Amino acid sequence: MTHRLLRTALVCVSFVSIFGVLTSAQEFRGGLAGRVQDASGARVAAAHVQVQAPESSVQRETATDASGNFRFSDLPVGRYQVTVNAQGFGVATSEVAVLVGSTRDVFVTLHPPSVKESVAVSGEASSITMQPLDTSSPVHQAVVSAHDLEELPLANRSFANMAYLAPGTQPIEPSDPTKARITAVGTGGSSGLNNENSVDGGDNSDDYIGGFLQNFSTDSIQQFAFRVAQEDADTGRTTGGSVVITTKRGTNDWHGLFGFYDRTSGLTARYPIDNPEPNPKQPFSRQNYIFNGGGPIKKDKLWGFGSLEYVHERASIAYSNDSLAQFNALASLAQAGYIPGAPDIAVPPYVITPFNDYIGDARLDWAQSDHSQWFLRGATDRYTTENDMVQQGTLPSVGATTRSLYWNFALNNQYQFSNTWLGSFTFDASILHRTVNRNQYYGFSLDFPFTTTPSVITGADTFGDNSFVTPITAFPVLRNQQKYQFRYDLSHSTPKHTMKFGVNLIHEPVIGGVLASQAETVIAYSQNPVDYAANPASFAFTSAYLTNPDTCNENALDPDTVCTATPAGDGSFWQNVQRLGIYAEDIWRVTPHLTLNYGLRWDTTFGLFDVGGRSQNANVALQTIAYPQYNGVPLDNRKQFGPRVGAIYSPGDSGKLVLRAGFGMFYNDLAQNGWVDALMAVNPGNANVNSTGAIIDPHYHTPYAIDASAGVEYAFDQDWMGAVEFTHQTGMHGYRRYDYPDVSVFRSDNRSAYDGLVLRVQGNVSKHYSLTAHYTFAKAQTWGCQLGELFDYVNGVCDPFNAFGPGDYGPAGEDVRHRFVLAGTWHAPLGIELSTMTQAESGRPFTITNPDGSGRAVINGVTTTMDQFRGRPYFQVDLRVSRPFHIQERWQVTPFFEMFNLFNRNNPGAFYRANMADLPVNDPDNATAICLNADCSQTKPITSPNQLRIPAGAFGDFFGPGTTVGIPFSGQFGVRVSF
Repeated sequence: MTHRLLRTALVCVSFVSIFGVLTSAQEFRGGLAGRVQDASGARVAAAHVQVQAPESSVQRETATDASGNFRFSDLPVGRYQVTVNAQGFGVATSEVAVLVGSTRDVFVTLHPPSVKESVAVSGEASSITMQPLDTSSPVHQAVVSAHDLEELPLANRSFANMAYLAPGTQPIEPSDPTKARITAVGTGGSSGLNNENSVDGGDNSDDYIGGFLQNFSTDSIQQFAFRVAQEDADTGRTTGGSVVITTKRGTNDWHGLFGFYDRTSGLTARYPIDNPEPNPKQPFSRQNYIFNGGGPIKKDKLWGFGSLEYVHERASIAYSNDSLAQFNALASLAQAGYIPGAPDIAVPPYVITPFNDYIGDARLDWAQSDHSQWFLRGATDRYTTENDMVQQGTLPSVGATTRSLYWNFALNNQYQFSNTWLGSFTFDASILHRTVNRNQYYGFSLDFPFTTTPSVITGADTFGDNSFVTPITAFPVLRNQQKYQFRYDLSHSTPKHTMKFGVNLIHEPVIGGVLASQAETVIAYSQNPVDYAANPASFAFTSAYLTNPDTCNENALDPDTVCTATPAGDGSFWQNVQRLGIYAEDIWRVTPHLTLNYGLRWDTTFGLFDVGGRSQNANVALQTIAYPQYNGVPLDNRKQFGPRVGAIYSPGDSGKLVLRAGFGMFYNDLAQNGWVDALMAVNPGNANVNSTGAIIDPHYHTPYAIDASAGVEYAFDQDWMGAVEFTHQTGMHGYRRYDYPDVSVFRSDNRSAYDGLVLRVQGNVSKHYSLTAHYTFAKAQTWGCQLGELFDYVNGVCDPFNAFGPGDYGPAGEDVRHRFVLAGTWHAPLGIELSTMTQAESGRPFTITNPDGSGRAVINGVTTTMDQFRGRPYFQVDLRVSRPFHIQERWQVTPFFEMFNLFNRNNPGAFYRANMADLPVNDPDNATAICLNADCSQTKPITSPNQLRIPAGAFGDFFGPGTTVGIPFSGQFGVRVSF
């Protein structure tokens, strides 16, 4: 592998030598483009154009071409002074804001020295509610500013919540119980695990489970762009959207912030399903403390900025009277000696789940010269969750303490060789270390029916050990990831062409972890503890069960008691993976009204399937597999060629109308969690893997998406703009798991389709209210069995011998047909500001399974299809009330009150009872009627799928409290002091 990587690196160097330039994998800067003319409309050639950042020493110069056009690319985001002068004319100056990932239009009209000059800028963008037209990019995106992050209500202060303002996005259940407080964002009908994420040009994607890797404080972010349709070649490793973040920096003026947020139990409503009346209300409190500041260490030369946020949260699980009765009965059995190894079981009335999080970053910017600028940024996120994964029907012994430590460092140098050549070097390093430690280890887990309720996602364990297995997947108890990224960017920009060529190398010498691998015996009883306490002689448990599960199953007094033993094994998986991407691109301004964007990208990997230096040839399942089509091992794909093309047309000279269209192919390998069983199977002598074995299909093909988009934007006047956008995506070679009787095979043969139509409007009402609103009509479909997701690792097949069978094609899990979002700020009398973020969407699909979970439910003699059922619509209004007070010239004090889910609506999303055994029906194997009373003596015929729609929890509540969507009403006080 090392020799292959060296050869490929040499090819890359040759590629760079031929073209003379390299560039980035994703642009985290912006640009300016424009034209200079005189009062008659004639173009002014050879005009001198200069842009300078007043807050730093960044300065660029160029001259207009024969058509009066000019262009600046790769400008750091922020405000700039534009100065234009030409012989015989007066000097024209204006300020303009450069946005991340966008090119702003500047139109300059020069007059004689005695007449005032004119500079027109295409909209000022201090907020997402005032986005300007972009006449040079085919990308569909939304840019969120620091102003938005400060002024709009953010549940849990997760910056990704603001990404919902981008058309084509939607909230998603958290992908990992250890990331329950980090918002997941889906695009194009997917689960969001296939998005590409970057911070200051460095990769921030979790390559094991997908989604965001490291969290950043919202007050350390200057801007971020959420791109939902992208036909430019500088974006890779995504089959969905991408998030481009740029952090704050120091300037020539000292500035800073102190912020405090307080949310208490008295201002938090109940979870109506998890914590209904008359159960005790679950205590809850959270405080956020924010400090940041920056300024000149040496004016015009060296600047510094630092940010620190501390989160102190005390969520809890308040046990119901029913749960306490079951726990006390179990404790009585233990005291009577019926549970060897656990003579005493403590039963608390509630369990506190403390969460403490420290999020910090520091940045230095240095102007080495007029041509060379550097920045160095370090960031960390360190959090601890105690009693993690404890649920209503589980005792604290099954909880765990989760500790996560993230570090990230980014070093960048931007060097201007000339007015047209610009180079940039980036080095990025990310380190993750996460541990999940059981509260106690007994060597056994006792599971009782009352624990396994429809709202329990984190397992079925009542007392003893946490098995760390959920209905979704198994999660590691140890994770380590080291990622090093090397880039060098160089672009050549003229008024007609901006040419880019790029290489991006990500070296991950450590990506791995450990699944729970201690010896474990799980005993699933058919009755509850209160039943066994009334008749202790029927309760069967001896220490012999821990070493001989056959004894358990043979001697259990209840034949329905099931004992499963897993011996100790090697649950580790350690990989050394490299990811390489190269692209070439040209942005060609064919005419002042037409711009073409075309390019080609190539991506590949090294060691994607190897574990600990061993290839999949070491997988013991290959020695006994009975299916000859799977003999062999998968190889890294060297054919990931992705063409991209886009066109942008703005007719006339008004710049009010923009038409854009594009096409592209996007490749992205599956996150490693999808086939972790096959990775562990390579470990020599491993006994702790799927007993039937697990392999990766030797014909594996990298998943890719074929994306086509079109849109039109129109500025009605200086205050209002509207847009219509359409996106089509065809997904190829998605993941699916084939469970044969003697082996599980991970294949890449799934297909999917997404179509989305967006209507968007933004504007200002009487200068007092600014808003943005969009409506999305979409449809996402794929193949699956009980779960259907686009580019995810949860899809399976009902019948491995008929993988594309009847009923297996249907809506994806994030198939949201209708979605509406409104955000804005009203500047009310007396200086009061009211801000809102309102979301409404149609019901999400879900599947109901048969009682044993092996297939889909049968209703009125007909087998249901995948994701046939629909939940109730989602509706949430968040509101922020604030009143800024100015003290002297620079100080501002802003007290505020925020309300989330203002109307306390229960939003289950797709979280419904999903097994016929949990539903009140007359026959779980073939339901024809709903039971109206406990003994089902009164029934009502099933005539609509909605009759089986019974919520199991709140949307986003899969992994317990603290999630960012679907929460009940919560109020939050706070104050921000800035200077």
